[in-house]
Amino acid sequence: MMKKWSDEAWQAALPVYRKIIQHPFVDALARGTLDNERFMFYLRQDSLYLARYSRALTHIASRLADKDHTAAFIRFASDGTAVEKALHESFLQGSVPDQKEISPACLLYTSLLGSQAAAPVEVEAAAVLPCFWVYQRVGADILSRQQGDNPYMRWIETYGDEAFAASTAEAVAICDSLAEAAGADTRRMMTDIFVRCTKMEWMFWDSAWRLEQWPI
Repeated sequence: MMKKWSDEAWQAALPVYRKIIQHPFVDALARGTLDNERFMFYLRQDSLYLARYSRALTHIASRLADKDHTAAFIRFASDGTAVEKALHESFLQGSVPDQKEISPACLLYTSLLGSQAAAPVEVEAAAVLPCFWVYQRVGADILSRQQGDNPYMRWIETYGDEAFAASTAEAVAICDSLAEAAGADTRRMMTDIFVRCTKMEWMFWDSAWRLEQWPI
C-alpha cells in the first residue's frame, strides 16, 4: 500500500516545524510574555495575508473536479476567514491595515501562493495546507503549555480548538486524495511546495519578531 502523501510531506517539513515551535515569537506567545507591539505587527500582517489567502482557497475550489472537495474549499474560504477576521477585529478594534504596510515576508508568502495558480491544482492545494496544518499543530502545542493567565488566550484557543482541527483534518484528507490520483512527479511537487510554504510560516513569525521593515 502506498504511503499517504501527508505522512511523507509532514516528515519532510518536520525539521522546519520544530524550528517554528522553538522560535522566540511562538515561545513568548505561549508564555504570555510577547510584547504587544510584536503581536499587533503580526496581526496586521496576518490580516493582509488572509485577504489573499482566501482568494487562493476560492481559486482552488474553482479548479477541483470533486464536488465535495469544491464545497469544502469554499467553506474553508468563508468560515475560516470569518472566524479569523472576527479575531483580528477584536484585537485590532476595527483598524484595517493598509496594503502599503505589507512586509517583505508577507508579500513573499502571498506571492508564492499566487504563483501556484498556474501549477497543477494538487500543487496549489498543497501550498495552502501549511496555513491549516502548521497553525493547528502550533495552536495545540501552545494550548497544552498553558498554566496561568495569558493575554493572547483568545488567539490560542482559535487555533487549538476542535473545529479548526476538524477543518485541518479535512484539508489534509483532500490533499491525500488528490495525491493518490496523481503521478509521482506531481506528488514530489506537492511535497516541495508544502515544505517551502512551511518555511514561509517560520519566516512570517520571524518577521513579526523582528518587526521587519523594508530596507529602503
